[in-house]
Amino acid sequence: MSLAFDYRGRDGAGKLVKGRVDAASEGAVVQRLRGMGVSPIAITEAKAGTGLQTEIKIPGFEKGVGLKDLAIMSRQASTMLSSGLSLLKTLSILADQTENKKLKVILSKVRDEVEQGVSFSDAVGKYPVDFPPIMINMIRAGETGGFLDQAMDSIATNFEKEHKLRTTIKSAMTYPVVVLIMSLLAVVIMLVFIVPIFQDMFSSLGGKLPLPTMMLVYLSHAMVYVGPVMAVVFVVGWFWWRANKNTDGFRGVVDPVRLRLPVFGQLNKKIVMARFARNLSNMIGAGVPILQALQIAGQVSNNFVVEKALGRVSESVRKGESISEPLSRENVFPSMVSQMIAVGEDAGSMEIMLQKIASFYDNEVEATTEALTSLIEPLLIAFLGVVVGGMIVALYLPIFQISTVVH
Repeated sequence: MSLAFDYRGRDGAGKLVKGRVDAASEGAVVQRLRGMGVSPIAITEAKAGTGLQTEIKIPGFEKGVGLKDLAIMSRQASTMLSSGLSLLKTLSILADQTENKKLKVILSKVRDEVEQGVSFSDAVGKYPVDFPPIMINMIRAGETGGFLDQAMDSIATNFEKEHKLRTTIKSAMTYPVVVLIMSLLAVVIMLVFIVPIFQDMFSSLGGKLPLPTMMLVYLSHAMVYVGPVMAVVFVVGWFWWRANKNTDGFRGVVDPVRLRLPVFGQLNKKIVMARFARNLSNMIGAGVPILQALQIAGQVSNNFVVEKALGRVSESVRKGESISEPLSRENVFPSMVSQMIAVGEDAGSMEIMLQKIASFYDNEVEATTEALTSLIEPLLIAFLGVVVGGMIVALYLPIFQISTVVH
């Protein structure tokens, strides 16, 4: 179990330094500080925060380790290792300077494991939730081949491109999602607060309300009961989705549908192809065995259909077939992918060909998201105009009958 220790000491230049590290004991802290070139003066166990300083952790809402955090950490590790720093010192520096609190704790524990003789890949492999399998296996390949700095550089490049891909998609969908949420909120506010005011006014005047207005009044009454139920269903559904989104049963039903959706299905397919080609290329370049690389590429493709297809491809390759032949039999992979891989196999340039496939689909994803944004924006504006405008018209229809009622 790791504890937090505050320390004060002097570095090689005699400058006073202080900070906090996680370690199993004071002795481990001393060893770590000496590895960092710091002569300890005082070491005290850090006290847990109390009162308002206590860090509040809500289950399901803790900040995890993101792709950007892993990309920065991997890039820094590659730079330090290639500069001649030892792995222990590199991990100590990373644990001290990383901003993500969870990653800071994990790196401290990994550093302790490595210091005790555990390999870097095995230590990282104890945290499969925070470190993707592609990272663990590329680190293992780099350790085995003696090129850990290059493996970390490949990991950083992979995560940077993956992060850029996700950012492109999120930025393209932010505006449509915000407009949709705002329109739904406007509808709920009108039904709960505005419609009852108009209803009281119409009731005092007497007469029969038009059908559209009556439907709006019924919806307003229903919102009093339906609203809380919908809120509860949403919260329960959200927690259920978090608990089941990674199960084979759920993915086996949802992922095939995601690939067949109108318009968005093609976008999902392009995203999956870009991710598959990039991950497989990086693993081949890092020296990961091809059978293992195919299985990992399937796991990190984020699509159950592709994962199962690559599992079958891996079995065929195990029996002596090339990669392109079984890949061409899987309908989920476009013919261009299998044909370019076949060319790469013949020319002995699989890594380069897969990089070209990944770049092609990255550009396709960017172009498709831009086109979808251009298409979705006017459709959402029209939807907002029809819904909100229709409600306003329904509210004001009885006004045309007021003169008849008064006379």
